[in-house]
Amino acid sequence: MAVLELRVNKLRTFLSLLGITIGIFCIIAVLTATNSLERNVRSEVETLGSDVVYVQKWPWDGGPDFPWWKYVNRPLPKFQELVPIKEKVQSAGLSAFAFSSSAKRVEYKDGYMEGTELFAVSGDYEKIQALKFLSGRFFAGKENENGANVAILGANIWEGLFGTSDKAMGKTIAVAGRPVRVIGTLKKKGASLVDGINYDNCVIVPYVFGRTIVDERRFADPFILVKAAPGATLLQLKDELRGVMRSIRRLRPKEEDDFSLNEITAVSGDLNKVFGMVNMGGWLIACFALIVGGFGIANIMFVTVKERTNIIGLKKAIGARKKVILMEFLLESMILCMMGGLLGLLLVFLTTVAVNSLHFFEFTLTLNNIILGLTVSSVVGIIAGFIPAYLASKLDPVVAIRSN
Repeated sequence: MAVLELRVNKLRTFLSLLGITIGIFCIIAVLTATNSLERNVRSEVETLGSDVVYVQKWPWDGGPDFPWWKYVNRPLPKFQELVPIKEKVQSAGLSAFAFSSSAKRVEYKDGYMEGTELFAVSGDYEKIQALKFLSGRFFAGKENENGANVAILGANIWEGLFGTSDKAMGKTIAVAGRPVRVIGTLKKKGASLVDGINYDNCVIVPYVFGRTIVDERRFADPFILVKAAPGATLLQLKDELRGVMRSIRRLRPKEEDDFSLNEITAVSGDLNKVFGMVNMGGWLIACFALIVGGFGIANIMFVTVKERTNIIGLKKAIGARKKVILMEFLLESMILCMMGGLLGLLLVFLTTVAVNSLHFFEFTLTLNNIILGLTVSSVVGIIAGFIPAYLASKLDPVVAIRSN
């Protein structure tokens, strides 16, 4: 009977569906967007390594009150400092030195690309930060080809100069005027949501060769990566690193550190606060949209009860119980909301397909959000329809039959 009434009043059903569809679309779209953003940001952060400490000049804890004047005169990490770290830090498993320098020109025959990033790495970098190769290999040899003029190209570069990865392999290109042979190409990573290394726009070269192109002490941002040994904690690694670095820099006991030991856990803590606020804002927006949709359904149900008052009276006169009348209108409200919820979820799914086609970041409609959407639809249907259904069930049959 509830379905029949919905089919008879097609325009009213459509308008009711429109309201709840928009409400469910808003709540699930907002939650899907915030969840997808959080998942992608955390994934980006995790690629930096949860068991890796970065020895750098600048700390990662920025903000509006960041005391930059305390750090601007700090010395930059040096490649020579890598040796005592390897020898003296017992809790260190792997370590590497790296620096990046932007705005480099890469050329191949008549083609060229401006604004690329030169990224020079040493030793065990690939074991600490796993690079996703499409073809080729990492630097090899006893000293990891540190002095060889070889390079690994990011996706934007091999696509721009060669079109395909296979065509790039073995070719000799010019990086800042210096010839290098391509020995590897990386898979496309896509836009990064965190301020890390943009591998898509990078030319990765061995450290010793890279410093012949750029003086990292003047025109780059060098850093040391130290990965914890199996069984060693990050706290233990940082304590040992701090002692060794203070010894290397010859700092007195009362002098402050002139280096920063950065780790991903500090960033993860900040992310928890940020996404906690984002999720709260998303829920507020979604709740307002749902309230609007719920009031729309409730209003339609009040109008429906008013129009069918005499029919309700006839039903009660021939023996229909209160719970039957109550259930009829509740089911009608729930069916409306469930149909609206399904349409809202369909719109969210189509939105995810459209966003994913832009290749900005992965936008995923999860099973949890689908279940949440359907559950919320049912709850809204019960809440919005209960008062009209209850009033309908309480009508006096004689009064209801005589109503116009």
